Amino acid sequence: MPQLESAAPAREIKFGDLGVSIAVVAVVGMLIIPLPTWLLDLFLTFNITFALTVLLVTMYVRRPLEIAVFPSLLLIATLFRLALNVSSTRLILLQGYAGQVIQAFGQFVVGGNPVVGFIVFLILVVIQFIVITRGAERVAEVAARFTLDAMPGKQMSIDADLNAGIITEDEARARRQEVRREADFYGAMDGASKFVKGDAIAGIIITLVNILGGFVIGALQGNMSLTEVLARYTLLTVGDGLVSQLPALLISTATGIIVTRAASEGNLGQDLTAQVFGEPRVLGVAAGLLAVLGLVPGLPHVAFFVLAALFAFLAARLGSAPAEVPQAAPARAGELEELRRPEAVAALLPVDPLEVDLGYGLISLADAGQGGDLLDRVVLLRRQLALELGLLVPTVRIRDSITLPPNTYVVLLKGVEVARGEVVPGHFLAMGEARDGHGPGQPTREPAFGLPAWWVTAAEKERAERDGFTVVDPATVIATHLTEVIKAHADELLGRQQLEVMLDTLRKENAVLVNEVVPGVISALDLKKILGNLLHEGVSIRDLATILETVGNFGRLTKDTDTLTEYVRQALGRQISRQLCPEGGPLVALTLDREVEEAVEKGLQRTEQGTYLALEPAEVERILAALRAQLKHLPPGRGQPVVLCSPLVRFYFKRLTERLLPRLSVLSYNELDPSIEVEVVGKVGLK
Repeated sequence: MPQLESAAPAREIKFGDLGVSIAVVAVVGMLIIPLPTWLLDLFLTFNITFALTVLLVTMYVRRPLEIAVFPSLLLIATLFRLALNVSSTRLILLQGYAGQVIQAFGQFVVGGNPVVGFIVFLILVVIQFIVITRGAERVAEVAARFTLDAMPGKQMSIDADLNAGIITEDEARARRQEVRREADFYGAMDGASKFVKGDAIAGIIITLVNILGGFVIGALQGNMSLTEVLARYTLLTVGDGLVSQLPALLISTATGIIVTRAASEGNLGQDLTAQVFGEPRVLGVAAGLLAVLGLVPGLPHVAFFVLAALFAFLAARLGSAPAEVPQAAPARAGELEELRRPEAVAALLPVDPLEVDLGYGLISLADAGQGGDLLDRVVLLRRQLALELGLLVPTVRIRDSITLPPNTYVVLLKGVEVARGEVVPGHFLAMGEARDGHGPGQPTREPAFGLPAWWVTAAEKERAERDGFTVVDPATVIATHLTEVIKAHADELLGRQQLEVMLDTLRKENAVLVNEVVPGVISALDLKKILGNLLHEGVSIRDLATILETVGNFGRLTKDTDTLTEYVRQALGRQISRQLCPEGGPLVALTLDREVEEAVEKGLQRTEQGTYLALEPAEVERILAALRAQLKHLPPGRGQPVVLCSPLVRFYFKRLTERLLPRLSVLSYNELDPSIEVEVVGKVGLK
């Protein structure tokens, strides 16, 4: 709705509100107060004109929401017609005359024959009640159901676009309002279509009551003969019924049009001519068929030949003017021209950094209207990882997918699936040690860590908690899995744009440091590599000031990013040690035998492109076998130990073992916090 720009429009709208209120009250009053015949004629004429106007309006709207007031309008129009029926019935039974409009319909329209008029009236009622009203009622019911079913997906799509930055908060609010209005409209139309159905039933009852009442009044009170009663009361009653059913038929037709306007791009006239009469070959075949039928003896030759000529003319006209088609649809031609531009194709190229696709059975988890809080959990997850890793996690796009099984979700990293899981809506996941191998519910695996778990119902949840199981809801399962995926791929999610934001934030507090180091000592690209190395091993980069201080101190001595990473790790030693031993110790560790460290050092190949490890496959297998043996013989209950080694080989030993043991932490002696107690439980050697 356009904004009010002056006081005059405001007064017009205010007067319009007052006029509608007075009109509705007057309609109710018509049910009680008798009307003179001249005023009834005026109202009956207005009723027909108003119904015709509503029908024309529905033909020119492009979307149903352009006439969102239609359900209320339908109620008022139905009430107005019923009020006119009551007023006309009162005049017919009291005076035997109800104005010129009803008299004209009774005399002229049906030729003065009440039987013919009654049959025509019944046909109109059948058309309205059985054909139009019943069909419109069914379409409105199905449209309301489908619209409500589609609301969660639409809301989730809007939230995903908002999280991705495609739309603003105001645009998202407007689109949510549009979705709600659409659902409310079809729901209201589902109920309003019952008004038309009830109006048709009321028309039949009122007509029968008028005829019976006319017989009683005319024959018993007015001492009129049966012929006179039939000529006066029945004819007027039938005329009254026809006057009422004509606008009722127009309104019910308008109802059918508005609820069937589902996939149209223009108004009804444009769509009809473009989609039905837009193909010249169809018109040509129809013209030929009409011409053949015109040659059949006994059929009206003139009618068939005239129509055949008309269709042939239309087919020739459309077929001879192909160049006019683009001019008839300039918007579509403009769209095609826009799609030919390279920029339009380039808009399809960007890939979302992080995406979660949900099967249709999980949409409720992301729909706030159904109590789902997955979107809120993702927001909290991003805040948590910003505090824990110092990483600005990119926006996570959440969308529904019709290709996935109903209860399956998929996490995609830059368009490629990296994780998949399955949850059961309405159930809870219980994790813990099962007694005698029997869990509390349906057995499954926790998707983030692969631990044994069970799906339990809400009734079984309390019992599972009493038995010592950790019980979480499906949204928590998805959020936890997503958190682990982000941690495992944190280095891939760190982009240049995010790094620039981090540097700008630090520059507000320590501009001298940032301006001196970047790009004076190191380029932003190399700094990103160092931060990526840290994130790859789960080291937080939140203390960016210390990282830049260290790079500034050693960046002039070496440009090797792997070596600079080791210097940064040593500067962050206290943080790394506390992260691996949050309770203060002891830190369970394995050490490397000198022979293993020497083998790694000898395998280092230094080139202009950097340093990499080149060991013989047999030697690699010996080292990994020795490491597996030490891990296998650890005392139970001690957890995963860290591996301690010299600073020169730490980085490359980690790269050597990460494919076999991605969660194994490798520390150099220089990274240990002196206040932490270290308990060495084994040594990795080649003997």
